Amino acid sequence: MAIIDAVVNYRRWLKRRNCSRHTLRTYMNTLRHFVLWLALPIEEASFRTVQDFIDHLIAKGLTPKTINCYLDSIRGFYNYLINEEQVKIPNPVKRGYLLRLSRPLPRHLRDEEIPRLFAVIDSKRDRAIFMLMLRCGLRVEEVAQTTLQALDLPRSQLFVYQGKGRKGRVVYLSQDAQRALIDYLKSRSVSRAQSLFLVDKGRCKGTAISVRGIQKRMEHYAHLSGLHVCCHQLRHTMATQLLNADAALVSIQDLLGHSQIRTTQRYCRVSNLKVQRDYQQAIGKVIQRHTL
Repeated sequence: MAIIDAVVNYRRWLKRRNCSRHTLRTYMNTLRHFVLWLALPIEEASFRTVQDFIDHLIAKGLTPKTINCYLDSIRGFYNYLINEEQVKIPNPVKRGYLLRLSRPLPRHLRDEEIPRLFAVIDSKRDRAIFMLMLRCGLRVEEVAQTTLQALDLPRSQLFVYQGKGRKGRVVYLSQDAQRALIDYLKSRSVSRAQSLFLVDKGRCKGTAISVRGIQKRMEHYAHLSGLHVCCHQLRHTMATQLLNADAALVSIQDLLGHSQIRTTQRYCRVSNLKVQRDYQQAIGKVIQRHTL
């Protein structure tokens, strides 16, 4: 089998399925790693071969989550060969075969930490960026991809066209987030770029700010404030605050763009003041009835 042709055709097939650039890049990189490691023709790989590859990845210090990404990529490639190229081989990556993952609880900022962080943000652009994460629950990739056309300030809405999994959604702007956006737009440099947030200095001035550029700004402000915080924690903070304000779990799911409600339910295990209030009210009645 001409492995190079098969991989090229697989990439074209993924593009026809409208996979994101990030997915394409990840699948191609992991598949390339597997092919270079493989010491036999790809159609001769067996379940034992895949187990040896997993041991190789573990020895390199990769996390179970990363290894599972490799397995997803390899399984998808063999499924393509079997179903699209009509190659008569078994899939060496068994269905459902993944490494067991730990499920750490989402980390969020405490109420007193939020003013500490925003007190050191002196850039109008950066304040608007992090306000969208804190008040609208946007992922860092979604912020970087937001365009001017996605803003609907009169209706206090923002359209997320390229969310995770290519799913779009509408989020709503709080008063402080909208105010931060307006302040930034007044100072935004003139540019042909349609991206909302632009690089404001250096050789790349006037071009769209990258995901890594946003993350580096957060690292800078985390250092200034003395907090251990990353961009995604602002999204977790927004979800936790809405839950504690008695927002419906389904509404939070829609705002965050979660496909499954169980993903959103993880926030209930972190900090659910409603459960705490219900418990205190109920246990108070129990104590009245059964005083020790």
